[in-house]
Amino acid sequence: MFLSKRLIAKSVITGALIAALGTGTAFAQSYPNKTITLVAPYAVGGDSDFSGRNLSVVASKLIGQSVIVTNIVGASGTIGSQRVRTAAPDGYTLLVSRGGSQAITPALDSSTPYKWNDFTFISLLDFNPVVCVVKPDAPYKTMKDLIDAIRANPGKLNYATAGPGTTQHLAVEVILSQLGLPSTAAMMIPYKGGGEATTALLGGQVQFICNNLTTMVGQIKGGAMRALVTSTPNRLKEFPDVPTAKEMGIGNLEQVMGWSGLYGPPGLPAEVVTKWQAVLKEVAKDPNWLRGNDTVGAIPAIRSPQDTEKFAKEQFDLYSKLGTQLNLKK
Repeated sequence: MFLSKRLIAKSVITGALIAALGTGTAFAQSYPNKTITLVAPYAVGGDSDFSGRNLSVVASKLIGQSVIVTNIVGASGTIGSQRVRTAAPDGYTLLVSRGGSQAITPALDSSTPYKWNDFTFISLLDFNPVVCVVKPDAPYKTMKDLIDAIRANPGKLNYATAGPGTTQHLAVEVILSQLGLPSTAAMMIPYKGGGEATTALLGGQVQFICNNLTTMVGQIKGGAMRALVTSTPNRLKEFPDVPTAKEMGIGNLEQVMGWSGLYGPPGLPAEVVTKWQAVLKEVAKDPNWLRGNDTVGAIPAIRSPQDTEKFAKEQFDLYSKLGTQLNLKK
């Protein structure tokens, strides 16, 4: 009797394990079987929007289902990010992560509804250099001219951002700090996304903006904006006349670099991550995806989940340290 109970128990456990393994295998074989949504946590025309749409076109063909981008904006990218964090971990709702919403905001704002690692890391997608620009008819011909104007008229010049704690905000804070100026030396005007912030400059609502190159490369090439400085260590190949931050005496700006990644909700099945890693391996070689990045000055940066998590941790630590140094934490 005792032996038969043991045999029955063993049979039940073995059956459960086989069923579980079978379910995992079936999931791996069936995913995806419907449309996948990529949540861009900033407005249309911004960097997350670009990265998501550049990926979706190519990924849709490779993964065998439609991949669409939905913009869920607000609160410096945290509303869209939180929507993904609380989504079902089935691989059908993913996040176009950004440095602002996934590293800067959690590092600076203790009320952020998630931590930097409250997601499943899939991959990085691209890096975005920061450039500071003005309108072509502005009296500031060089970055030195702009700095001199800020010094001479503290609090008079406005700059646009996609919200507090974003790359656009922190870039200016880093510049002002290195120059020995207070945050109030230039006034921040927040908008819903990088695209709207760029439009604000073109419309004359602000005097300058330090934004990711991807958002503004077309306007710079077309002469609608004048680039004054770049955050890259070396001059940009596309814009050899634009000096680096180090050349302008504000080398700390090199610490600020925009980036996009692909994250999932916590608990995302390993099969989904593996599937996307295989897709992204092909995306990284796709001429259309590469051409899209070249068009806006983005640097391809597809990585493993482990390298993505390591990079995200380094970014969080960097901005946490900067936040303490600049007294930006709350």
